[in-house]
Amino acid sequence: MSGFLIAAREDFSDTTFLLEVHHPAMARAAKPGQFVIVMTHAQGERIPLTIADFDREKGIVTLVIQAVGKTTREMRDLCQAGTELYGLVGPMGEPSHIGDARKVICVGGGLGVAPIFPQARGFKESGAYVIGVVGFRNRDLVFWEDKFRACCDELIICTDDGSAGIKGLVTEGIRMAVEQHPDIDEVVAIGPPIMMRACVETTRPLGIKTMVSLNPIMVDGTGMCGGCRVKIGDKIKFACVDGPDFDGHEVDFDDLMNRLRRFKEDEKLAIERWSENCRQKALAETADGR
Repeated sequence: MSGFLIAAREDFSDTTFLLEVHHPAMARAAKPGQFVIVMTHAQGERIPLTIADFDREKGIVTLVIQAVGKTTREMRDLCQAGTELYGLVGPMGEPSHIGDARKVICVGGGLGVAPIFPQARGFKESGAYVIGVVGFRNRDLVFWEDKFRACCDELIICTDDGSAGIKGLVTEGIRMAVEQHPDIDEVVAIGPPIMMRACVETTRPLGIKTMVSLNPIMVDGTGMCGGCRVKIGDKIKFACVDGPDFDGHEVDFDDLMNRLRRFKEDEKLAIERWSENCRQKALAETADGR
């Protein structure tokens, strides 16, 4: 085998799935907050994915992927247990700073639930009191509850429809935690930019340090393409080499979200072309079967 073996796969929903990839060297080196660059096959796109978990003893790196773009949809169809990833490079990016905070809130929304797990575990291992706040649309999409309860002193699950935990966004979970624990030292939030922005605006008036992960804007993962340029206070940074973690109160979210919209049409066309190619291939295979 010349690639990287997918040791296991688990599907959380029609779009969200987990891959456990055998890569002992990467599992030994990985730290919370870091990411990898993945290629499904030789002609595939290079995409950055945050490391959701790592097991140093088993030599396993875990990725949780949401099939929203052309490449991640392709991965959903092709990546099964026993197959291989063509390329897997990392760990990349600056590891999250797990300092001497005594009490922290680790917030994950949507796909951000997976990468917040190593952060929560890291803080717990450092001796902090950890409050997990994780958000989903509904009960059917909840995953890793047991894993979070194992490393969090408290866990607040938020769902849009109230079918699990409390009804509301993760910001409601933050407010609930702060009301019960006015001595919070730090909040770490990972998820869609609009969610991270809401978390930042919730903690700003409270003066609580809030770190966010700007993974959504990364492209090539090396800093050379410039696609991950972000405004942090009065400075320009690159999410993939200077981050991905930044002080959320310093992030220019207006600029970040405008930049994310730049390639919407290109992404739409790529999905349409891929879907049409899949349709034509299926028709050809059906015809051959006749």
